[in-house]
Amino acid sequence: MRTASDSLARAGVVRSATMFRIYASIRRSDRGIKAGTYLLRRNSGWGDVVDALRAGKGLVRIVTIPEGFSIGQISAALAARLEIPPESVAAAVRDTAALRRLDVPTPTLEGYLFPDTYLFPEGTTARTAVETMVRRYEQVWRPEWTARLDSVSLNRHGIMTLASIIEKEARLAEERPVIAAVYLNRLRDGMLLQADPTVQYALGKHVARVFYKDLEVASPYNTYRNRGLPPGPIASPGRPSIEAALYPANVPYVYFVALPDGHHEFRRDLASHTRARTEARRAWDSVEATRPPGPATPARPTAGRPRR
Repeated sequence: MRTASDSLARAGVVRSATMFRIYASIRRSDRGIKAGTYLLRRNSGWGDVVDALRAGKGLVRIVTIPEGFSIGQISAALAARLEIPPESVAAAVRDTAALRRLDVPTPTLEGYLFPDTYLFPEGTTARTAVETMVRRYEQVWRPEWTARLDSVSLNRHGIMTLASIIEKEARLAEERPVIAAVYLNRLRDGMLLQADPTVQYALGKHVARVFYKDLEVASPYNTYRNRGLPPGPIASPGRPSIEAALYPANVPYVYFVALPDGHHEFRRDLASHTRARTEARRAWDSVEATRPPGPATPARPTAGRPRR
């Protein structure tokens, strides 16, 4: 009871943890409390609080979905935290009503389950959880973003697809609009996007490096083989990545290469990009040389982050 009363006092539900313990003891209600996270009103009546703790009323499950999670990762998190069958989540993310409402042409709601922290009441179903996350996305999407679509020559689904790639590519917040510009410039010029995260999505698993053999995977999501954007998002982007897709930087770059510290070098022509790529490979080789030998050390890739 001490732990519960201290927590209630910190949250402002009761004013005095000590007095609340005494009250619960007098009522003989200091036993049989159901453990968990509760959603209770501040300054609630002590009787109501005790009754809720004993009956489990107001119990909630906290589910945090980070930006960049794929629908597979989100489904696993929902099934685990809500203790619901994975197959029920798999059915919920294919909800045809939501797909029609959002005008999503893909079989699932990939990209439209907004990353956030959710408090789901005890007993929440997979369908309700998924619908809550979709509604959160609809709340985040702003009317001015819809008005902006013509300026970037993409519909909303295209923006969400591009934003998901940006989400997976960017390590530094300030680079998101520049990465967006690179991909939009490639689309404008009819170039292949050559986005590593889309290859990883096509492979169905995360790999530390993308190798040349991976680029041959037969999938509409493989942007090394198919021009244009993939059929849909590859993850759930956060607001900054969506805004980057809608408001890209005004830069001429069509190439970029990643460095081990997470930043990218951007270039507008192939010759300077080739030089930047050589420098990047040296930096990656230097990092790999400092790693201890052993089976956990990845082999030096013939292709990888310093490729594009």
